[in-house]
Amino acid sequence: MASRYWMVSLPVQGSASSLWNRLQEQISKHSFDTPLYRLNVPNLRVGTLDSLLSLSDDLLKSNSFVEGVSQKIKRQIEELEKVSGVESNVLTVDGVPIDSYLTRFVWDEAKYPTISPLRDIVDNIHSQVAKTEDDLKIRVAEYNNVRSQLNAINRKQSGSLAVRDISNLVKPEDIIISEHLTTLLVVVPKYSQKEWLSSYETLTSYVVPRSSKKLYEDNEYALYSVTLFNRVADNFKTSAREKGFQIREFEYSPEAQESRKQELEKLVQDQESLRSSLLQWSYASYAEVFISWMHFCAVRVFAESILRYGLPPSFLASVLSPSVKSEKKVRSILEGLCDSANSTYWKTEDEVGGAMAGLGGDSDAHPYVSFTINLA
Repeated sequence: MASRYWMVSLPVQGSASSLWNRLQEQISKHSFDTPLYRLNVPNLRVGTLDSLLSLSDDLLKSNSFVEGVSQKIKRQIEELEKVSGVESNVLTVDGVPIDSYLTRFVWDEAKYPTISPLRDIVDNIHSQVAKTEDDLKIRVAEYNNVRSQLNAINRKQSGSLAVRDISNLVKPEDIIISEHLTTLLVVVPKYSQKEWLSSYETLTSYVVPRSSKKLYEDNEYALYSVTLFNRVADNFKTSAREKGFQIREFEYSPEAQESRKQELEKLVQDQESLRSSLLQWSYASYAEVFISWMHFCAVRVFAESILRYGLPPSFLASVLSPSVKSEKKVRSILEGLCDSANSTYWKTEDEVGGAMAGLGGDSDAHPYVSFTINLA
């Protein structure tokens, strides 16, 4: 699939079919590797010259907005597909790839009646796409909120013993809680384990001999339990900290553990459900926005052609996708078909050392209407 297309229109001096034949012949002869398609732009309602000039001022800005929203949705699709590890699907509109929809574009009269003023069509497209963008923000925020909660839990479970959640590392038999005895959990640096084992019984009085057990070990720390009398727990904590051992406050609760487990499972399910829902919505919404964008481009071709060539509407619109090496040759062919006596005035800066700003804001000015559509 080509990712970059030109949408152009040429002024018709005789018949459109004759000009189309000449264009096909020239492209085939001098740039045979350039795909060429005829673009069927309907006769839209012109309105007054003032309204057309006013509209032309907004066309570039509106085009950037609509194109930007389509790219946002496309990036969202790519991100969701990457997260899920699925192979990227070809983006389609009504079951056909987007490049095929572009090159075989047909105006949707039911959705955008051609009797409507151009301003109404453009405003309608803009408002529809703006609503889609708002929906995208809401759906992405909801999905990202669940992802953030899951990431926070995963960080707690994957960090070092100094900071991670240790509830899933402690079993009921590791903890002794009675009227007189308590079990403390201590994080010991790996290099200090010998020191811990040789000193924990003497950090304070009334420590149960040989009660310390290693429960878990990571790359930096080891988690030990130790049992002692309740009344000396504070003294033990103070002495342990002085030696560089970290006491992890912990209250064993099977109910709390089960609750955390259920919360995690629900978040995982919610994330997958939201991801799947957002992906399906993005596929459908991208197609809708792309349809709107192509209709907008057709309006843009029509409006700029009227302003460029005058009334009544008499122009040939087409879509091309030249390779980089063929661009200069294709530009020359298009210019040669304009029959413009003052075409030098429209040449690019590279060709004549000065340029006129192109109608619609394209950086290069030409004696015909031309703008670029990037699908990538």
